Amino acid sequence: MVWRVAGDPLVAASGEGVLSGLRVAVKDLFAVAGHAIGAGNPAWLRKAPVESAHAAAVQVLLRAGADIAGVARTDELAYGLSGINTHYGMPPNPAAPGRVPGGSSSGPASAVALGLADIGLGTDTAGSVRVPTSYCGLYSLRPTHGLVPDTGLIGLAPSFDTVSWITRTPHLLGRVSDVLLPRCSARPVERLLLAMDLFDLVDPALRQPLLDAARAWADRLAVPLQPGSSTCAARLEEWAEALGVLQAAEMWHLHGSWLQAHHEAVSPLVASAVAAGEDMPAEYLAWARDTVSRARGVLAELIPPGTALVQPATPTEAPPPGPAVTGVALRTATVQLVCAASVAGLPVLTLPGVRGPAGPVGLSLVAASGSDRALIGALAGCADGSTVPEPLPVFLPDA
Repeated sequence: MVWRVAGDPLVAASGEGVLSGLRVAVKDLFAVAGHAIGAGNPAWLRKAPVESAHAAAVQVLLRAGADIAGVARTDELAYGLSGINTHYGMPPNPAAPGRVPGGSSSGPASAVALGLADIGLGTDTAGSVRVPTSYCGLYSLRPTHGLVPDTGLIGLAPSFDTVSWITRTPHLLGRVSDVLLPRCSARPVERLLLAMDLFDLVDPALRQPLLDAARAWADRLAVPLQPGSSTCAARLEEWAEALGVLQAAEMWHLHGSWLQAHHEAVSPLVASAVAAGEDMPAEYLAWARDTVSRARGVLAELIPPGTALVQPATPTEAPPPGPAVTGVALRTATVQLVCAASVAGLPVLTLPGVRGPAGPVGLSLVAASGSDRALIGALAGCADGSTVPEPLPVFLPDA
């Protein structure tokens, strides 16, 4: 259930470099030369052309010495946060057996967590890399929107789609980031702002352990931690709604005509999500764009260069398949936690936080636009090549 197609390797490296000998699991949205893009849907795959060239990010990894281990599963049309695909099933989550891996970059995250790949190449529109990173106890970077070229990628909502990557260790995350990120200077992370009001959005049993984990990470990163009682939690409901409006409109623009021709081949949940953007009222779109613009201003003031906001990556551990994972409550809570970075296009470093009774829950560090290398630089301070720190030893008592 992890792979759509795999090899030994599927595509060999085209060069030598810092990633030589490492394996990449590529989300089934990126072009891999010699293979079609499946986008998580069999009808899409049947009519998809064989790609003649690699996606830009895939090409960069190959030139740096990495092999492509395979093309990994994604939620259907990259829409979803659970990792469950109606057509192909659910990749396993070895960090929380029997529970979802998170989506929509489910396959790459599962492959990395299982040790089938060293690097997961995915996308993050509204948590699609951050959620599986949290649920599987991994490391990831969602870079500043548009910083890494998305040529050769099947999109979901281009205003928010962001090429992202996942690893098992902080050291490797730094190596991959050094390859994929453009060279640019950024003010170092000099302060961590602990978003206390965002921690109020998580499962109460997780709140204090996650706060303790945040303080432990601040010590390991050697960056001062400043609690902030009021950051942006009061605005998240409005921001999440605006994100949903614009995402729906862009999904319809990209995939509406295809959906109309293949309606029976698409799961009801995804079909409904795409169709929601068909007749979006102009005034609603205008409100959403204005809301996103205002959100960016708020966040630019809240998170200036040199500061990273620390928040929970997800509100709970990975849920089991069933009503909870498809329910409105969990999706709403999750989208509210991830939406700020998405609407503002900000870089997010996601780290292991705590291991609850049902599995891991991560922490996210959100920084100012263009501060990607500063985030990775802060992590490098506690993760050199010889000593790779393990996930934080913060545990909840058994239920």
